Amino acid sequence: MIIRWKLAVMAIAAGGSTCAAPLGDWRADAPGTVHRITVADLPKAFATPPAGAPPAVVPRPAGAKLSTLPGYSVRLFAKLDGPRQIRVTPGGDIFVAETDQGRIRVLRAADGAPAAAAASTFAEGLDRPFGIAFYPPGPDPRWVYVAAANSVVRYPYRAGDLKASGPAQTVVAKLAATTRGHSTRDVAFSADGKRMFVSVGSASNVAESMPAKTSEEAKAWDAGHGRGAAWGDETDRADVLVMEPEGAGRRVFAAGLRNCVSLAIQPMTGAPWCVVNERDDLGDDLPPDYVTAVREGGFYGWPWFYIGGHLDPRLKGARADLAGKVLTPDVLLAAHSAPLGLTFYTARAGPAAFPADTVGDAFVALHGSWNRGARTGYKVVRVRLRHGVPTGGYEDVLTGFVVGEGSVWGRPVGVATAHDGALLVTDDAGGAVWRIAYDRKALARR
Repeated sequence: MIIRWKLAVMAIAAGGSTCAAPLGDWRADAPGTVHRITVADLPKAFATPPAGAPPAVVPRPAGAKLSTLPGYSVRLFAKLDGPRQIRVTPGGDIFVAETDQGRIRVLRAADGAPAAAAASTFAEGLDRPFGIAFYPPGPDPRWVYVAAANSVVRYPYRAGDLKASGPAQTVVAKLAATTRGHSTRDVAFSADGKRMFVSVGSASNVAESMPAKTSEEAKAWDAGHGRGAAWGDETDRADVLVMEPEGAGRRVFAAGLRNCVSLAIQPMTGAPWCVVNERDDLGDDLPPDYVTAVREGGFYGWPWFYIGGHLDPRLKGARADLAGKVLTPDVLLAAHSAPLGLTFYTARAGPAAFPADTVGDAFVALHGSWNRGARTGYKVVRVRLRHGVPTGGYEDVLTGFVVGEGSVWGRPVGVATAHDGALLVTDDAGGAVWRIAYDRKALARR
């Protein structure tokens, strides 16, 4: 297996001249390729001009194939209408948010089956549902929680239910005063079931319409809302909120996370983790998106700083009191990769289970760039952890969705571990759920 280390100092020939290689480029992606981006690799702001190049989503070309690691296979598991977040019950049923359709679907498949045998509608009539969680944690949940665009609701649940047995109960009627901008909300519970975490993305790129506060006013706001918490129409946004499972005692758990799309609880430490989409228009390689454990009371920079103490030049002079108090994320991803899905691999047995050294690692779905000169993302990657701590970098696991610089035929969104050990990946552009399985017998025959 060839491993390439992607570094900012690497040079490539281009038209007879030498230029710095971008920190991400789909043409260099392949299963097994390892990418490592460090704070020292970051270029200066505006090193490249802002770019806008949304890809055309095209039908899957004839002969187009996805690629994964040796010993693994990838197959179409189900077709759905714009599937986004995906979660699996303790009993193995697979819940999928069809966000644009306002509904939650349920897939069912026997262990080892290459495709889903049935699809049902569990709930509908929701406002852009995304996050899904089962409560209480453990083998016998009694509720399905759903995070919609500006609320959290729950449905009664018994193992095996393919349709909600009762109407939605409102847990949080309003997450924030505004709804424009980022609309994905995720929900997760602490392992002991005592705390509910909800992620709420920002309303804007860099809080352009947020009114100014004096230093004293800003400090007073922090005292009541948490270090670095935004205000105005960004109140309770760009945050991870925490509250009791019934919605009481709501407060900001961590701030400055521009758009924490997916939340997951790290099994070994019990800490909540996020995949975060950072801001735009600072250049192709700024700022990196990231995967990180989320520390209680932590401030991750948005909108005034990025990736530690790097000041956003567009907000120069604002919140100087926060300099030196900004946390640096754990794993940096190529800027504008758009990480949307996060799961920790937990299967220790099953006909499709991955090798034992995979247990505890994080898998991340990168939806792909639209605002970058060199297209990046459109893949699933693995973040290796040891004792709950990332070992550095991330490895390509699933690639092949890009047709060329101008078009793609799929965009990964959610990832989840199936009951049989397979890794399930939703693709909202292709309307598909993909299944990655490990085949020890096939590998032995190689």
